[in-house]
Amino acid sequence: MSTAILTGPPVAASPIEGDLRDLGFALVTAGDPADTAAAVADTGALAARLAAVPAGERVAVVDRRFTGHVHALRLALTDPRFPAAAVAGALSVQAQARPVLARALTAPTVPAAAGPVAVGGAPLPDALASLLEAEGVVVHRPELGVLIATVPADEAERATAQSAVASVDDEAVRLCSAVKSRDGFFTTHFVSPYSRYIARWCARRGLTPNQVTTASLLVALLAAASAATGTRPGFVAAGGLLLASFVLDCTDGQLARYSLQYSTLGAWLDATFDRAKEYAYYAGLALGASRGGSDDVWTLALGAMVLQICRHVVDFSFNESIQDAQGVTGNTSPAAALSDRLDRLGWTIWLRRMIVLPIGERWALMALFTAATTPRITLCVLLTGCALAACYTTAGRLLRTLTRKATRTDRSAGALAELTDSGLLAEAVARVLAPLSRRLLAAAAPAVALLGAAALVITSALAPAGSWWPVLAAAVYVVTSGFAVASPLKGALDWLVPPFFRAAEYGTVLALAAVCEVNGALPAAFGLVAAVAYHHYDTVYRIRGGTGAPPRTLVRVLGGQEGRALAVTAVAAAFVGSTGFTVVLTALAVALAVLVLSESIRFWVSSQAPAVHDETGEPA
Repeated sequence: MSTAILTGPPVAASPIEGDLRDLGFALVTAGDPADTAAAVADTGALAARLAAVPAGERVAVVDRRFTGHVHALRLALTDPRFPAAAVAGALSVQAQARPVLARALTAPTVPAAAGPVAVGGAPLPDALASLLEAEGVVVHRPELGVLIATVPADEAERATAQSAVASVDDEAVRLCSAVKSRDGFFTTHFVSPYSRYIARWCARRGLTPNQVTTASLLVALLAAASAATGTRPGFVAAGGLLLASFVLDCTDGQLARYSLQYSTLGAWLDATFDRAKEYAYYAGLALGASRGGSDDVWTLALGAMVLQICRHVVDFSFNESIQDAQGVTGNTSPAAALSDRLDRLGWTIWLRRMIVLPIGERWALMALFTAATTPRITLCVLLTGCALAACYTTAGRLLRTLTRKATRTDRSAGALAELTDSGLLAEAVARVLAPLSRRLLAAAAPAVALLGAAALVITSALAPAGSWWPVLAAAVYVVTSGFAVASPLKGALDWLVPPFFRAAEYGTVLALAAVCEVNGALPAAFGLVAAVAYHHYDTVYRIRGGTGAPPRTLVRVLGGQEGRALAVTAVAAAFVGSTGFTVVLTALAVALAVLVLSESIRFWVSSQAPAVHDETGEPA
């Protein structure tokens, strides 16, 4: 349980004690509870109260004169994502920053800074927050907007503050802030207007975001199962259930923001379940097509998954490359000037958000076409829309890259290297070719990666079943992969290397499974790509959290992306025309899934895992 330390007895008629109890804090008053005239307890008494609180608990220090909204206190005192947070008159500190708080209470500047109101000093919590920042602790200061958080100096100021508090609906602001400030058109206009109320309903009944996330997954799996029936009623039910799953998907994040229930487990569930739901639905459509009309659309389903994964990798890789780029200059290109002009027209903002086909628009499209048409038409429309969206977003990123001059940092280059997922073979080649790569142009890495990837995928698609040409192309791909990562990925276009690698590996599996015409090969390939994709998504969200990629030992055991590509081509050639190819792909998928999931679950439920929540509103 968390503990709140009031700097003295509350002023007359103040609701601060009840507000803090409602927020889940145990109350402690520093100083003499009978001395209502004291503006603040001495720091020695407060330090003694702090020392009495168990070391692993969060502690809040709140000025006895605090006046403001409950939600302002909630934002500062209960958000678990930050080591410390503060608003005027209130400071919260988590366990890792408490030793710094204890030292700050002994600082000679604190008594003067936190002196009585008559002296005109700053409130004690504000002075402590400044000292924490001086010691290097990041103190989060939430945006309050119209919310009030203040420490009145006298009765007149208190009356004014109380009047301002009464004029703003605290609950309405809290409900509004539960919705992302930037989201897709469909989500903003067709889901969030009512899903926020579902989030509040869940909060009032004690439901957690993780429970809502799990419910969303279960509903999506029901949608996939309904689509797999291959009947018209099943397709209609699948469309409705998919939309219901998306509503719950929005609700879980809104519930987390409404009640500030962020957690490491919630971060993991949120980061992975969206992908699991969507790709399971693709599989459901493929099963339904084969059962309902003997139409084999597994190639389309796997192609849609591969395209969507590659889109995400482009986004992740590009964002990592620019996150902390140094020496960025203003973008004065004609494209940037046009973008600025379009931003002045509100409707163009929504149009551009829709063009990229974010998750809301994508799922609405799938639900509508599933209910009204066939799985083949649904997947063809999805592939067309995602391909156009991929061209639009990638072209924009290329323009931004080529028209801005920046130097990539070691951290950025390291993140890109981790996203490449290179194994032992590529590492060995990289050590040999490193001197050569340093003498070539900066664009050599992505160019060589593209050539190797294209040669591998095209050879796998055009060579007859059982041919050893794909194996030779995969061997060449090992060399090009090693060359691409032989030098740090600090070039302007080096962020393209991870997407090229993903396209090569997934595209090769797709092409070989489609060409072999072995029964069950495409569903097995779907499972294999899904298992590897989980590993790649897991890598992305660990990098976002600042903990780096999975252990190199795991990456090497998994073979690296180039090793897996070589292995799959060899298996396809060795088991030509037999079900052995299907059996081996299935075994690979199961083995990779077990290895990746066991290590990932161990990591995400550990105390070291970061609470990574996507608050950017970027299309997913």
